[in-house]
Amino acid sequence: MNRTCRIVINLFAIAYLVALVLLAIGTFGLLGQEEDPLSGVFLLPLGLPWNLMIDPGDGRALVWVAILAPLVNVAILIVLCRFIGKRRAS
Repeated sequence: MNRTCRIVINLFAIAYLVALVLLAIGTFGLLGQEEDPLSGVFLLPLGLPWNLMIDPGDGRALVWVAILAPLVNVAILIVLCRFIGKRRAS
């Protein structure tokens, strides 16, 4: 992988971790914060388009999809960067 790909993947992963921390803080009222049902809003844009493909009827599944969907995007970024790196090497 080239340097630009590593930077993009690392920035995305850092944004994902920050969004998870904010979700935990807002959901459980950690660090003196009030419990906030909108604390997971920062995960939604990181998980697009995968979190839009779930039926909103099951609330529990929707929460887990919102939490795990950004990992799919990280995996896609890693695969794309490796593919680009192999194409440049050949």
